[in-house]
Amino acid sequence: MAGPTRAAGAPNYSSSGTAGFIPEIWSGKLVEKLYASTCFGEIANTDYEGEIKNKGDTVQIRTVPSITIKDYEIGGGLTYEKPTSDKVELQIDKAKYFAFEVNDIDRYQADIKLMDEFSDDGGEQMKIAIDTDILSRHYVDAAAENAGATAGAKSASYNLGAAGAPIAITKENVLDVLVDCGSVLDEQNVPETGRWVILPAWMSGMLKKSDLKDASIMGDAQSVFRNGKLGTLDRFTVYISNNMSIVDDATAAKKATNIMFGHKKALTFASQMTQMETLPNPQDFGKLVRGLNVYGSKVIDPKAMGHLYAARG
Repeated sequence: MAGPTRAAGAPNYSSSGTAGFIPEIWSGKLVEKLYASTCFGEIANTDYEGEIKNKGDTVQIRTVPSITIKDYEIGGGLTYEKPTSDKVELQIDKAKYFAFEVNDIDRYQADIKLMDEFSDDGGEQMKIAIDTDILSRHYVDAAAENAGATAGAKSASYNLGAAGAPIAITKENVLDVLVDCGSVLDEQNVPETGRWVILPAWMSGMLKKSDLKDASIMGDAQSVFRNGKLGTLDRFTVYISNNMSIVDDATAAKKATNIMFGHKKALTFASQMTQMETLPNPQDFGKLVRGLNVYGSKVIDPKAMGHLYAARG
């Protein structure tokens, strides 16, 4: 017996139609959304991303050796050294996935607006998951001189907070604390261009209540008090995130936040959508859609990363 036929002029939603599922398009859109809306996409470099095929891959990173500067004496001859470049391994050891079902994937695929909405939401949820992972663990990789109550590679004179004694942030001292963070990087000779700091929402609120009502301090055309936008402060590009590590500090009887700051050369990140596919739904009419994103991150220059342990004052 012949099956149902399609009326003349009706759209073709079959798997052979022009609106077939295209994994590469979905994958590309998701990655584009992911990088465009994340903190880690701004603070980390992706110089070593290369080609990633599976979770468990390793990216080999060669570090730049330090050249020794020697005193010169006439007739004393020259001593030549052989610079060696140590390798740092970036492990692609993390993976996140999504999976959902639809009754007619071809129809959804034909609806470009809905496809954008799916990729928007997929990118947003993947962003939250990866952002939370990265911001909750890499603060511990900052150089010892860039954290704690005696931060500062040269002076050891900056208090960036420690367990049991987070820095109490108020609208009166928030600018001073962030300037101290910049000074800590200065003592490590970290380049000024490319610096960043990520603040929790409560601390960004302190900034807006502070003297940043004077637009010139942020180098912006409008006061942050008026437009709610955080720009550049003491060479830092300022970002806001709700995905940072929060600690119930029993000794201080406060909730403290582990705040990261640094330079883009400190943290490297590599990510790739390795799987994006559609399958027949064995339990229903329609299709199953799933995607796998593998990634890895590593602090390759600890001297360019800092850790501020702070609480609301």
